Parts: sequence; C-alpha cells; structure tokens
Amino acid sequence: MKNTINDKVKDIMSIVLEISKKNIGEDTSVSNVSAWDSLKHMNLIVALEEAFEIEFDEDQLVEINNYKKIVEVISLLI
Repeated sequence: MKNTINDKVKDIMSIVLEISKKNIGEDTSVSNVSAWDSLKHMNLIVALEEAFEIEFDEDQLVEINNYKKIVEVISLLI
C-alpha cells in the first residue's frame, strides 16, 4: 500500500508542480521547489484529495508542505 501511495503522490506532484518524478524525494518541499507557490500548493491539495478521496483538515493543510509529510498524512487518512 505504501508504494502505491508514494507513486501516486509523486505522479500528482510531478504534474501539479511541473517537475520530474525522479526529482521528487524525501526532502522535496516548498522550500526547495521554486514552482511550489501558494497557488500550486492549493492545486496540489485539491488533486491529492480527489485522487485519494480524502479531505485534509485545517492543521493538515499547513502541515503537508513536503513530500514525506504528504505521504505520512495520506497514509493516516486512508
């Protein structure tokens, strides 16, 4: 299940942030991806919620600002 989440998150991040999947890793975050601005963050949230059929709460929206945390939070929600 974890690999499926990882792969799906990478696919979505790659499309929304317009970066290569091979450049997405544990340390990929809002602070080191120049394309990851506030608008793209919201687009990423929407895409993740739709793909995984989940809804992030307010605290999680602030929390999920890097790849590792996104996978961690989604794993808890599904």
